[in-house]
Amino acid sequence: MTTSATTDLSSVKKAPILIIMILGAFFALFNQTTMTVALPTLMDVFNIQPSTGQWLTTGYMLVNGVLIPITGFLMKRFTTRQLFQTSMFIFLIGTIVAALSPNFSVLLIGRLIQAASTGIIMPLLMNVVLSLFPPHKRGTAMGTVGLAIIFAPAIGPTITGYVLDYFPWQVLFYGMIPFIIIVIICGFIFLKNVSDTTKTKMDYISLVLSTIGFGGLLYGFSEAGHKGWTDWEVIVSLSIGAITLVLFTWRQLISNNPFLDLRAFNYTMFTLTTIINCTITVVMYADMILLPLYLQNARGFTALESGLLMLPGALLMGLLSPAVGRLFDRFGAKWLSIIGIAIILATTYTFTNLTDSVSYTYLILMYAGRRIGMALFLMPLQTAGLNQLPKSLHAHGTAISNTARQVAGAIGTSLLVTIMTSRTKDHLQELMTHGGIDAESQAHLTMEASIQGINDSYFIMFVFGIISLVLAFFIKRVEQAPEASAQAEKS
Repeated sequence: MTTSATTDLSSVKKAPILIIMILGAFFALFNQTTMTVALPTLMDVFNIQPSTGQWLTTGYMLVNGVLIPITGFLMKRFTTRQLFQTSMFIFLIGTIVAALSPNFSVLLIGRLIQAASTGIIMPLLMNVVLSLFPPHKRGTAMGTVGLAIIFAPAIGPTITGYVLDYFPWQVLFYGMIPFIIIVIICGFIFLKNVSDTTKTKMDYISLVLSTIGFGGLLYGFSEAGHKGWTDWEVIVSLSIGAITLVLFTWRQLISNNPFLDLRAFNYTMFTLTTIINCTITVVMYADMILLPLYLQNARGFTALESGLLMLPGALLMGLLSPAVGRLFDRFGAKWLSIIGIAIILATTYTFTNLTDSVSYTYLILMYAGRRIGMALFLMPLQTAGLNQLPKSLHAHGTAISNTARQVAGAIGTSLLVTIMTSRTKDHLQELMTHGGIDAESQAHLTMEASIQGINDSYFIMFVFGIISLVLAFFIKRVEQAPEASAQAEKS
């Protein structure tokens, strides 16, 4: 038995709702990007290896990938205000835990609690935009949202670098607490519900299958980074994850009220754009880990210098977002995506030939080029797929899209870190056969091997970019499917 409640949006003021939710998303994304620059420093503080330290980012994405599937149900079951305020309270708790953490394990727990909040906030924000704006205005709306959201990763690495150079790392978390409290207070005052709700029962079997499936798969890929692909724990995790996800998918397809309505994949543009998003996410997320490792560990740049290098490109990406949104409303996503991905390919290829003498200015220009390319396709690609779905599938569509992207990011990051680690060992062995064995020579050879390992990882990213470019040529501009179509798919 289910009962529904329909929301009247005619009298809803859009600006306060969007501002509050964007602020919440801003701090969630700011928090996520801080670890990209902080990772090398935290590895030294806690005396851990890259394969362990990457859990601060991979674990964050893992929890997102596990939790986001449930947001399709949550957004249909609870009001916008209930979900947003709950997620912000969770984020506040996680931030406090991280700030007070005495060791790496507690810090990781705090990060995972924060990730649970982000897993709710981002799909919720996208669903609110779909609810408030008609299809022909969503590009501009998403572009405006993108301006604010992209600003977080734009300033995140720079602020992180400054904090790490002059203050204890805990300040990264203490500094956010007052702002989170302000957002929570504003939410109580201004936030209204903008989506229809349906009182339906939780499918606990699907919840368990989803958690084990996504969790097992992501854990297996992450552990492969330092245990190897033939390790029994990795093999068992990947096998259990894959089998459980098959069972989860089967249950969703036969259910009258699916936990995550996979029938959204019956819409071709949604399916295509989701696949492209997965392949290109590997290129984006892995870069957030590889570049700081190259800059700080191999080249000796400070955390602040590493953050400043990323700032111009991220700012350009944010400033372009509103204009790209308007272009999407007028021309669609196809050529924006093709041009953007082509720019990504050209600039990514330059990172496959890094050395210990590449200039700082050159790296700034190439990184900025990558971000310009991302600005051209990121929001249009996701909006194009969601625009095809009927209103009844918006909540599930945003959940599926974000789940796929987070899983791809976690798997891709773990895979590329594995490649970097293994290839560094191979290159070091090759170099040691031709170089000296004194301490100074060995240190230099280790740095050279590390750079070559990073180059190999960037080449794999380049391959994923080519796949994305080919698929982008099949993008078409389609109308929103009628509600009758969605109902027919369920019957």
